[in-house]
Amino acid sequence: MPSASSPPVRLYCFPHAGATSLVYRGWQALGEPRLLVRGVDAPGRGTRRRERRAAGFQALVRSMAEQVVADLFAERDRTPGPRWATFGHSFGATTSLAVAAEVTRRVGVPPERAVLSGAVPPRLQRPGPLLDSVTDEELLARTAADGGTPQAVLADPTMSRILLRMLREDDTVRAEFAREASGLRVDFPLTLIAAREDVHAPPEKVWQWSPHSSAPVRRVEIDGGHFAAVRRPGDTLTTIVDDTDPGKG
Repeated sequence: MPSASSPPVRLYCFPHAGATSLVYRGWQALGEPRLLVRGVDAPGRGTRRRERRAAGFQALVRSMAEQVVADLFAERDRTPGPRWATFGHSFGATTSLAVAAEVTRRVGVPPERAVLSGAVPPRLQRPGPLLDSVTDEELLARTAADGGTPQAVLADPTMSRILLRMLREDDTVRAEFAREASGLRVDFPLTLIAAREDVHAPPEKVWQWSPHSSAPVRRVEIDGGHFAAVRRPGDTLTTIVDDTDPGKG
């Protein structure tokens, strides 16, 4: 077991489509001292809203990796050998794994784990845009039905307009997953979280991330729908602590 003085694992969290790192703002307050939650935003959004938006999947990965690398280097100046992990939900799962691979290449230290939630691997995703023929009204209705967006956002004309823009931008990036990320392979462990009632990423499809790593892969099946892991962050953080605890094997 890690000692009480051991520094916490820096957990870099990647948001789902149409979201920013704001979705993880309350996670640190849940009282888990062994994790230090750090949200990672795409350029042009959230904490990086003044930056120019990245054009395409590979540019997005490089930019988000730079954010993580800068944070790790800053921490390394204070605490030698910082430990880190990643969490990505839905759209954020693929980007998080690609970023984790790029950060590992740059800093030479792999994450303790990459946790992928509510997502199917790139080879199972349909290539090309999915939302080109979907009206704004239908897209908002779908988003409401998935249950991952606050009603206040959906009901506010300005906020819903921003949401729609981000969803369509992310769909453009997602359209590249099958081509750009299907060959992604890593040498660090994965934790796969799948919800039994998830119509977008059922467990039998989530488990097919396993070939993307040469290291051990843990499968965690939970109750609920697509956003179950995000809506019950306490349980999710407990799972991550269990999987990043060096005293457990």
